[in-house]
Amino acid sequence: FTKREPNKPRFVVGSIGPTNKTASMSPDVNDPGFRAVSFETLRLAYKEQVEALLDGGVDILMVETIFDTLNAKAALFAIEEVKQARNIHTPVMVSGTITDASGRTLSGQTAEAFLISITHIPLLSVGFNCALGAKQLVPHLDAIAVRTEAAISAHPNAGLPNAFGAYDQTPDQMAEQIKEYLDKGLVNIIGGCCGSTPAHITAIAELAKDYKPRKFIFSDTEGVQL
Repeated sequence: FTKREPNKPRFVVGSIGPTNKTASMSPDVNDPGFRAVSFETLRLAYKEQVEALLDGGVDILMVETIFDTLNAKAALFAIEEVKQARNIHTPVMVSGTITDASGRTLSGQTAEAFLISITHIPLLSVGFNCALGAKQLVPHLDAIAVRTEAAISAHPNAGLPNAFGAYDQTPDQMAEQIKEYLDKGLVNIIGGCCGSTPAHITAIAELAKDYKPRKFIFSDTEGVQL
């Protein structure tokens, strides 16, 4: 596709999810100290996934739908380990998920705390995806957009699920809510998560083409301003 439209390059992003385990909390209410998974187990699992994604030819690695930052730290540790071993500088995106109206991740961090917890890693972007619709993400994007030199990404759901787990928000409705991100200059990367269809992404792309991305300056691993 890039060869067909050289003025619009495409990039393949390798998506790395959170697993169904949490390293920070006990799944047993009767044993608060119990953990179903260790940092080392997560690191090794993530390392295998990172190596496979890189062997498959991805351009970017994205640690996403983060509900427990300790899980994300294991993934980021594994990524840096593989990058160092291979002597490569593959960009890394990080995307957390705010689970409810409390404005916190499942493991209890606010948006700002989540950002601070991962800033030791050089990142292409940081942002949020899943769990909430576009409108509900606005205050959390606001909170991190002024506190990082990385790009800001947002991949909200197409609204919130109904009683049957389906998403009723139309492409136009979703795009109208995302317009607030663009009007405020909050994001550099925009997309959709649960409930999004090709029609939703098309509507978002049509809207976004008339806006400039959020202004930012960041440094790569060599310390060069990009």
